[in-house]
Amino acid sequence: MKKSGFAALIGRPNVGKSTLLNELLGQKIAIMSDKPQTTRNRIQGVYTEERGQVVFIDTPGIHKPKHRLGDFMTKVAQTTLKEVDVVLFLVDAKEGRGRGDDFIMDKLKSIATPVFLVVNKIDEVHPDELLLIIDDYRKQLEFTEIIPISALHGNNVKTLVDQVFRYLEAGPQYYPEDQVTDHPERFLMSEMIREKVLHLTTEEVPHSIAVDIEQIKRRGEGSAVYIGAVIVVERSSQKGIIIGKQGKMLKEIGRKAREDIEALLGSKIFLELYVKVEKDWRNKGKYLKEFGYREDEY
Repeated sequence: MKKSGFAALIGRPNVGKSTLLNELLGQKIAIMSDKPQTTRNRIQGVYTEERGQVVFIDTPGIHKPKHRLGDFMTKVAQTTLKEVDVVLFLVDAKEGRGRGDDFIMDKLKSIATPVFLVVNKIDEVHPDELLLIIDDYRKQLEFTEIIPISALHGNNVKTLVDQVFRYLEAGPQYYPEDQVTDHPERFLMSEMIREKVLHLTTEEVPHSIAVDIEQIKRRGEGSAVYIGAVIVVERSSQKGIIIGKQGKMLKEIGRKAREDIEALLGSKIFLELYVKVEKDWRNKGKYLKEFGYREDEY
């Protein structure tokens, strides 16, 4: 009998949850950035093999909210803890334990779900230091398993998967064997565009943006897929930064996003990007719903 179940990736911002999800699936479905709070929605990655199926859920990093979007992100992450079979609590070996980790562990004390401590970025610390880090966390909470990994290089990720399967029960296959995510292509495309903005712009801009795919259409048999997308910002100054001098920044965002989207769709695309200002959109329920952050679902 095959096993199946759900495993949540949880942790403070920028500990490598999206990097781990992509490594588990062998392809990119979650955007990655060195800027915190990159993930905003739950991203479900479907891992299928002969033993069964695990649905890995990448949650937004838990942090102190500063606006309604932040409230939504934290609520999504905390709600997920109640719905899964295994919780994978990711921490950054390089950074050491911080107040954000303590806050999450306090939440984890109240759940009965098996909790793994997954110590990421072990390639960046000395083995002796790693043992001290693990011992420090072990004193704070009784973990079901403790697994050191490097999500970026794939070190020990197979061991992590093996241990997750140990704690799953026999169950049905929830998704087809060749499906790797439950999100539609429209969502993945908007995330790929947002990732390029995160990579290419300064600290002022990244978390003030949303991307809305307004049009997807094929203009004839064998022709490129046309995609029209709007990058939404909160201030006119941010619009200027994203467009750049003589439109150079927007062109570069489009060029890099097009490469990823073409790999996703397996066909040529024509990507047209616009930028518009919606003042303080992260605090307005109308825009949060319009851009896919549906508070009522959680």
